[in-house]
Amino acid sequence: MNADTVAAVQPAVQLEGITKRFPGVVANHDIRITVEPGTVHAIVGENGAGKSTLMKILYGMQKPDEGTIRVNGAEVAFRTPSDAIDAGIGMVHQHFMLADNFTVLENIVLGAEPKRGIGLDVAGARARINELAERHGLRVDPDRLVEDLGVGDRQRVEILKVLYRGARILILDEPTAVLVPQEVDELFENLRELTAGGLTVIFISHKLDEVLNIADAITVIRRGTTVASVIPAEVTARQLAELMVGSELPTPETRESTVTDTVTLSVSGLTMEADGHRPAPAGTSVELYLDRLREEGRRLVLDDVSFDIHEGEILGIAGVEGNGQSELIEAIMGLRPAHGGIRLGDADITPWSTLRRREAGIGYIPEDRHRQGLLLEASLWENRVLGHQTRPPARKGIWVNRRAAKADTARIVKDYDVRTPGVDTLALALSGGNQQKLIVGREMSGKPRFLIAAHPTRGVDVGAQAAIWDHLRDARAAGLAVLLISADLDELIGLSDTLRVIYRGRLVARLDPSDVTPERLGGYMTGAITGTEEA
Repeated sequence: MNADTVAAVQPAVQLEGITKRFPGVVANHDIRITVEPGTVHAIVGENGAGKSTLMKILYGMQKPDEGTIRVNGAEVAFRTPSDAIDAGIGMVHQHFMLADNFTVLENIVLGAEPKRGIGLDVAGARARINELAERHGLRVDPDRLVEDLGVGDRQRVEILKVLYRGARILILDEPTAVLVPQEVDELFENLRELTAGGLTVIFISHKLDEVLNIADAITVIRRGTTVASVIPAEVTARQLAELMVGSELPTPETRESTVTDTVTLSVSGLTMEADGHRPAPAGTSVELYLDRLREEGRRLVLDDVSFDIHEGEILGIAGVEGNGQSELIEAIMGLRPAHGGIRLGDADITPWSTLRRREAGIGYIPEDRHRQGLLLEASLWENRVLGHQTRPPARKGIWVNRRAAKADTARIVKDYDVRTPGVDTLALALSGGNQQKLIVGREMSGKPRFLIAAHPTRGVDVGAQAAIWDHLRDARAAGLAVLLISADLDELIGLSDTLRVIYRGRLVARLDPSDVTPERLGGYMTGAITGTEEA
């Protein structure tokens, strides 16, 4: 048997005895995983189980304290991600890292620009990108601006970006978190083409049904160590959940209706220009001004959005990301000006500041916990104060009440199962799911009248997911009005009392959650199904 044949049968990745310690916590302990070449290998586990740390080690972002890593049979010791890339490993992060104002081609070659003499070899780059796209079923237009792409296309660009750098082993971190069912199917077809072409995929996900659909092998991590390696055909989602967290899979089904006749939040005619807010000219009505903008073909990111949310009601907004959800949140929170009106109970809050809206009882679970929800370099108790700094327990006179804030943070840690050594721990030391549980606990603790919940369970495990759903259901039963925006269609359908679909800035359908499937909902979200509003 020659050397080439021996190399061909070596595992693509072999992790043996990987251990990583941080002050006060052991993130990984004696991890052992073997990933065969040309397969999709899924890694599952609850938040804080050590998946993210393990992938950072494999991608050269952190060094293990103990253990060895072998890639295609050769032992490696990565100091930086560049070392991992040189070894043929690429990583697509959950939060896309693309420049919106660059083209697809510019994003793909950024940092690995092809040279032709002293200039850029644009033609060579375009030819190589087109060849990779065609070979792996990842077709995108190299000359389109990224800001004009949908979420599925952006993900294909991220995959092409690592393939362009020569990756043969791909790490995909929560790749379906922001995709509708049709886009998930397309991604899985792409992954099958990649593995058929000899590439290896390490697939990290919390969605166990998807893992069972796409994976050739599954490794389960619990509390920092590997507890099982299973074949998808020999395990059910329920059994996999029990391996992960020792409990059955939760379902986001709501209980009996708690919707009352009392309107908590009313939004009327909300409209926002894409290129910045301008008041209607003097002597011109807002309606006439907006009609003029439409006639001129000016892009509106929100176009005449109106709805009411009642006490005890969860209104779900479904839509592919980039169709106006973020702008709707910003308008309600007072972060961006818009035409139209917003009422909280009997009060017209349209001219109010964000702080005044918060003080009036609006809670906010943001869509991006790192950019909008936390100060990562601050302690947990300091993050508890964020957005609530003018109210008890954070405020005492003109000072921050540290003792009360710390005590309430300890209560949130206990009630919401935030796994941390203590309330003085920095937020960056927590796993993504534990960061999310802290934010949910903070926003639910302010006794809000109305809550914006944007992707409340994104990136959390099945156990934390169930806890967050229970908290939302209990608050709903107590009279809380909730605007739920989520890319998890099962979550939207299961939790919502009413469903609305947003498409290109307009509410295009009203659907009955008890009588709609994720596939049909996805059809409305992508514009494949059109028609008048339902039920």
